[in-house]
Amino acid sequence: MQESLNLQNKSFDAEEEGIDFKKNLNRFLEKWPWFVLSVSVCLLISYIYYNYTPPIYQVSARILVSDGESKGGSGDGLMDLGGLLGSKNSVDNEIEILKTRYLMTKVVEELKLNIVYSQRVGLKNMELYQAPFQLEIIKGLDTIGYSRVEVTKLNSDVVKLNIDGKVSNVRFNQPFQLKGIGMVKVVRNPNLIFNEKPYICTIISVDNKAAQLLGQLSIALVNNKVSIIELGLAYPDPRKGEDILNALIKQYIKANLEDKNAIADSTTTFIKGRLSLIAAELGDVETDVENFKQRNKLADMSAQSKLLVENTNAFVDDLSKTETQISNLTQLESYLSNENNKRILPSSIDMSGDIVFSTTISKYNSLLVQRDKQLLSVTETSPFIQNLDQQISNLRKDLLESVKSSKSSYLITRNKLRDQIATVESKVNDVPKIEKDYLKLARNKQIKEELYIFLMQKAEETAISKTANISIAKTIDPPKTNSMPVSPKRNNIYLGGLFTGLIIPMGLILLINVLNTSVSTKEDIRNVTQVPIIGEISHNMDDDNLIVANKSRSAISEQFRALRTNLSFYLRNTDQKVILLTSSMSGEGKSFTAINLGNILALAGKKVLLMELDLRKPGLSAKLGVSNDIGFSNYTINENLAVKDIVRPLNINKNIFIISSGPLPPNPAETLMSERMPDLVNALKQEFDYIIMDAPPIGVIADAQLLANYADVTLYLVRQKVTQKAQLSIVEDLHQSKKMKNIGLVINDISNKYYGYGYGYGTYGEETKPGLFKKVSKMFS
Repeated sequence: MQESLNLQNKSFDAEEEGIDFKKNLNRFLEKWPWFVLSVSVCLLISYIYYNYTPPIYQVSARILVSDGESKGGSGDGLMDLGGLLGSKNSVDNEIEILKTRYLMTKVVEELKLNIVYSQRVGLKNMELYQAPFQLEIIKGLDTIGYSRVEVTKLNSDVVKLNIDGKVSNVRFNQPFQLKGIGMVKVVRNPNLIFNEKPYICTIISVDNKAAQLLGQLSIALVNNKVSIIELGLAYPDPRKGEDILNALIKQYIKANLEDKNAIADSTTTFIKGRLSLIAAELGDVETDVENFKQRNKLADMSAQSKLLVENTNAFVDDLSKTETQISNLTQLESYLSNENNKRILPSSIDMSGDIVFSTTISKYNSLLVQRDKQLLSVTETSPFIQNLDQQISNLRKDLLESVKSSKSSYLITRNKLRDQIATVESKVNDVPKIEKDYLKLARNKQIKEELYIFLMQKAEETAISKTANISIAKTIDPPKTNSMPVSPKRNNIYLGGLFTGLIIPMGLILLINVLNTSVSTKEDIRNVTQVPIIGEISHNMDDDNLIVANKSRSAISEQFRALRTNLSFYLRNTDQKVILLTSSMSGEGKSFTAINLGNILALAGKKVLLMELDLRKPGLSAKLGVSNDIGFSNYTINENLAVKDIVRPLNINKNIFIISSGPLPPNPAETLMSERMPDLVNALKQEFDYIIMDAPPIGVIADAQLLANYADVTLYLVRQKVTQKAQLSIVEDLHQSKKMKNIGLVINDISNKYYGYGYGYGTYGEETKPGLFKKVSKMFS
């Protein structure tokens, strides 16, 4: 019989493996009130969110960035105007510049976006493009906080202010102190109608508003093949959103032009300084020439002197250019040697066509401009500023080395030219000394004149280039708002609420199932033990322990009849009469099962004895209302007591009797091992058809194993949602080690109708049906 039940259990396991999805679905269906409540709450939240959230519109614009080198000017001489117009621009760099807090802060200050006006329309607070009044900050605090002011018109001159529940009346243009903001006043806008509904004025700091707008701003490259940047802004008011994007583009172009003009201004300042110095030197040389002629009465040079001048003219020209380069490089070397100097360099200093040097200067200037911008929002101790200072210092060192190297080359060239001129001059032995001296003065004057004329030319070119400066970007698609709001979208919100309402209880149910350590289903049992299940007892809806006696046609009574039938396969021989009941721990229904199993056997005309052998915590006699003053413990210590002295009949059925535990002994285990125990069991077998031993839980103490030798079949009680899954290893160990023979499981207190495969007992007239409130409460439990 046991083998057949094992085969049946294996077939059940194979069948259950294919219906895991069905089991999970049944778990969800059992808790349908959870889903109804969750979906209802989530849909209500979705409704509230949709009706209370103002619509958000997407504003888009496109700008074209010139991604290449743009140069102007002649490109020769000391100053090259290409540096003034900037070198190759990286589109990625321009995207990052557009995202800077500096530009957005300028936009917020220009449009006064940190003061937001709104009014309730239906259930929503809608931001206004223009309000019939303005809240002007006359003198703000150093750190402006958050403030919310409700403004209501009282008459043409007075408005009512509600600030954090405090109400006050003020006149238009009347200054008053606003907590957290500073001194402010309300200014009337006569072009708009001031209706009676309250207006809400929200004030935050410029930095916080800039941070909010940056979070709503999206900037991306259209594709990698073009240098077109697309700007997007999510904003509740379409017109104001377009204004914000327009202002951002305007500030970006303005900042770009300011950077270029700063470089041009630096170049102009440098040239003016050199012009002033050269003009003074040229004046001194011209005065020396004039005085020399007057002093020596020299009107013209001899033909031989003129020939010498013509022969040395080429050398003088080269020497003049070389002296010019040396002079400017000396000035630049002096500038770069001072580490505290943070001015922008002329970006187009000609180093004989050295592109690397020109690029380095442009990068050096860009870092200085970037540093000046960052200092508007951070201090010089900021890690970012210190990093920039390190980069600037490194570039300064590279530039200084290049300047020194170039200057050294020009000095060598100048010395060679001077040697060549001296060689030519030495050949003219017959030139009078006066003419030689005059030649030196004339040569020096020519050098100064050419340098002065060159600087004047470059000064004009720089001025012209500044007026010709244009931004590297231009708007090709002005800001435009999509007609439909991007959020909130009703269908998406309600679908999201529906799915969230379904997912939350599903997740909770699955999580509870994963975290549940107690036995809930047959699968939990069969995953641990192969011991056959020979009985299933459903949940007792009443407090009555005598279900079989008082409700013989109830579903639970039928389940005990099924258990009686299964036991007949175990107890085939007439001498097999002893049934042992045990469990993993107390409270799993051993006494309840013993009473009703004994009663169902007695109804079949069998003489049944209940033995209360839990000598540590007896409960059987108390449930039956039987006195426990004389029982098993008395029999083991008093040899004068006979079997008939401890056996008492029960009123529930004439065929059922009980031996109570008697007074609690100090040594329960030794009491069960009494030498009178075997004779007692043999005597009882002669008198009764069935003996049901209610033993202590084997998972706690070993008393039940002491009684296993007398048992013909052992019923191991497992209570749904009480017995722990880990405790099933006890019964499996007993089964594998053969410590208890003919062991079978009885599942008690089954409250989940999806626990197994159903009982097939139907509804009986005597079964007490729970009310609707209990059913719903049970489903939420």
